[in-house]
Amino acid sequence: MQVEDGRRRVVVLSLGGTIASTRAAAEGQGRGVTPRLTAADLVAAVPAVREAAEVDSVSFRQCPSGDLTMTDLVELAAEVTARVEAGADGVVVTQGTDTLEETAFALDLLLPPSRPVVVTGAMRNPTLAGPDGPANLLAAVQVAACPQAAGLGCLVVLDDEIHGSRFVRKTHTSSTGAFRSGPTGPLGWLTEGRPRIAVRPAPLPLITPLPGAAVPPVALLTMSLGDDGRLAEQVLSLGYAGLVVQAFGGGHVPHRTVPALERLAHTIPVVLASRTGAGEVLTDTYGFPGAEQDLIGRGLVPAGFLDGVKARVLLSLALAAGLAAEQVREVFARTAATVTGPPRR
Repeated sequence: MQVEDGRRRVVVLSLGGTIASTRAAAEGQGRGVTPRLTAADLVAAVPAVREAAEVDSVSFRQCPSGDLTMTDLVELAAEVTARVEAGADGVVVTQGTDTLEETAFALDLLLPPSRPVVVTGAMRNPTLAGPDGPANLLAAVQVAACPQAAGLGCLVVLDDEIHGSRFVRKTHTSSTGAFRSGPTGPLGWLTEGRPRIAVRPAPLPLITPLPGAAVPPVALLTMSLGDDGRLAEQVLSLGYAGLVVQAFGGGHVPHRTVPALERLAHTIPVVLASRTGAGEVLTDTYGFPGAEQDLIGRGLVPAGFLDGVKARVLLSLALAAGLAAEQVREVFARTAATVTGPPRR
């Protein structure tokens, strides 16, 4: 909905994180920065944001991104929906970069792609020389106000690059160019404040959690040299409703862990991802005990191109939607099928 001067309406929802972090005004409260700036503070610090769109600012959460939960993300999706229904043309979410890729992917699964939704943050907090938060916020608002950004699903915008949620990952602890989409590259970029869209991915399957239902806990287990399966043996007793295994390479685990994983797969959904962070889980290449063919034959669900972190988001939301084991397998297959290619022979 355009305002009289032609600008589009964008809502900025802040969750805290580095982009909102500064030191306490009073002395003796520690040297480190913490999330203190509100959404209004962030917008006020970048006057050009008001030129890009008519902006409303809302402080939705105020915490480090590692403190966010899946329940927070379901509630965030509901808030985005309410803002869009009230007339927003686009929504920007600001948060810490530690879990930014998980938030973006969750929103992509929870929201229809009718309006642009953009997640952004900062690698350098406002007390440092050259903080990147202001530029990232402006770019995110410019993308959220761009009609061509609709239909792309939830986007991640940092460093003047536009990334799709399903591929983007944080790849560096401190670089301002930390976010990369390894398999594909960015979907687009910004030049002189103008978004350019080069790639339009197929939409992800939409998942709707059951009303009022809690998001069941899902464990993420990364395999390492010499793993003997003891951690996997504890998954059920600790109350987890699902498990994602970040396996070696194309989807391999030590043969000693196979019995425990098979027992789990007969009771709860167990998803097989790769710890490499790029490429797809194989399905047809290796046949030794603990290889991908063996594990899939024992009931594990291949994650396709999703890394373990995103596979955990998808499994968590699928369980919150009440999907049974075969439906979980189907939703992972549908997600994998958003990357098209020739049929298997």
